[in-house]
Amino acid sequence: MTTYRNELPQLGEELFLSDGGLETTLIFHNGMDLPHFASFVLMQNDDGIATLRDYYRTYLDIASESGTGFILESPTWRANADWGAQLGYDAAALANVNRDSIELLERLRQRYADRVGPIVISGNIGPRGDGYLANERMAAGEATDYHAAQIETFAGTNADMVCAITLTYAEEAVGIVDAAAARGMPVAIGFTTETDGRLPSGQALGEAIEKVDAATDSAAAYFMVNCAHTEHFDDALQSGARWISRVRGVRANASRLSHAELDEAEELDDGDPGEFGRLYRQLRERLPQLSVFGGCCGTDHRHIDEVSTALCPATM
Repeated sequence: MTTYRNELPQLGEELFLSDGGLETTLIFHNGMDLPHFASFVLMQNDDGIATLRDYYRTYLDIASESGTGFILESPTWRANADWGAQLGYDAAALANVNRDSIELLERLRQRYADRVGPIVISGNIGPRGDGYLANERMAAGEATDYHAAQIETFAGTNADMVCAITLTYAEEAVGIVDAAAARGMPVAIGFTTETDGRLPSGQALGEAIEKVDAATDSAAAYFMVNCAHTEHFDDALQSGARWISRVRGVRANASRLSHAELDEAEELDDGDPGEFGRLYRQLRERLPQLSVFGGCCGTDHRHIDEVSTALCPATM
């Protein structure tokens, strides 16, 4: 089986799709209960695993039709120590669920190997905290220690990389990059922004990326922006600054609502899938280094299908 740990193909010129908003899809479209927004709990029984398998296959089918590569992100955004403890998972149980999640993605890669390629398997890492707030922060060294166990587990699997998304401040990202580098794992860092284009910590997106690179000797494979509407961070990506070349991926929200508004919303705001695709096309026309396109809260297969139509010659 081909693995890409030594050379990530999304760092080239080929386009890669990924999935949409896993948790919001399962909650609002599938009617599932995900305590603490944790999708990894579905790995504990056959029905849950089947649900996840069907979810990923929908997106792999889109990639097959569009002729793109695909990033398979594991359902492990909440599978770290603090969130696991709230759900009754100790360290051994978390290691098992992280490992089993990668094995699920391996089986999917094998099934689609002759139709989609390259398929990159990514061990997904979430923040220690909420994901929308930066009120409890770690120093970089503490973040390294905290995230080491999950990264260590992924390093012992056939995952090609790890990807930390919805990070709210730079120090946690520094710690994750250091922990991944120590274990030989390529790592992508996804920051989220508020409506003003700044991280929830108040730091400018560019300043956060530059701080991570300075502290880690640019060890991250690339950066992403996720869990914000494209209009929230578009201005930040128009400065022409050198750090923008480090941003290679986008996983935007469907909704223009702020994080605080989304927290209070009782109904899903899935926006306009067609507009979502057009906004992605505009981003890539201006930033041709962008190569990884997925969705976050409120997005589903319709949004990624529209992205495929907007970006991929095979579907136009």
